[in-house]
Amino acid sequence: MRCAVLGDPIAHSLSPVLHRAGYAAVGLDWTYDAIQVPSGGLGELLATTDGTWRGLSLTMPLKREAMPLADEVTARAALVGAANTLLLVDGQVRADNTDLPGAAAAVREQYDGPVRSASILGAGATAASTGLALCDLGATTITLLARSAERARETADAIARHPSAPTVQVGSLDDVPTGDIMVSTVPATAQSEALVARCAEVPVVFEVLYDPWPTPLAASVQADGRVLVGGLDLLVHQAALQFEIFTGLSAPLAVMRAAGEVVLAERRPA
Repeated sequence: MRCAVLGDPIAHSLSPVLHRAGYAAVGLDWTYDAIQVPSGGLGELLATTDGTWRGLSLTMPLKREAMPLADEVTARAALVGAANTLLLVDGQVRADNTDLPGAAAAVREQYDGPVRSASILGAGATAASTGLALCDLGATTITLLARSAERARETADAIARHPSAPTVQVGSLDDVPTGDIMVSTVPATAQSEALVARCAEVPVVFEVLYDPWPTPLAASVQADGRVLVGGLDLLVHQAALQFEIFTGLSAPLAVMRAAGEVVLAERRPA
């Protein structure tokens, strides 16, 4: 069977490393590749798949684009308004979102304290899924800090649909983040000294990026000794859930994480 991760850019993705390690560990002779698919190209790619294909992992900029292309959408993908997982069976496409439960699992792996309020830097599909995950963990107030309030509206509406009916506020990236935890979904290149300094008082930071690592924000959190949830934590947990959706088998989580850690260590500058 064939699986792949799609997105643009995609060369940096660790997903092939994690999934291939998982397949080898359970004795599956499956393939998993990285395919560059730009915005607007997902439908064309799906049209080329046949019965040898089982699953697709989606990253930027395809997560929201996938929704109208699916024959079936899970409740959590509908809640987020985006899919990072497509299961291909009998010519049908089932859209799911493992970012949401993966984010909750990643946080709880590193932090067992209260999550009552949170700030999120950025307002894309990953901000929506992590915001909803924080609501699952108990957050009743979520503040989105974005470059554009208009662009943040779709994400704010998605988080507000959570059954707990959280209060969702929208502010500027120039605002100071507050709350029990802060999630950053912004590129490392956008993490200026001023932005990092504004985040210095948040006790728990969830940096969703894993490459480059550490990001300026992650390095600051590590230096301060604050709690850091890393992008690899999220990637491993959401990938393990994808592995189970694609294969129907329990994911070898430790094996997948170890494979990712080796490659990230190799990528770090000496």
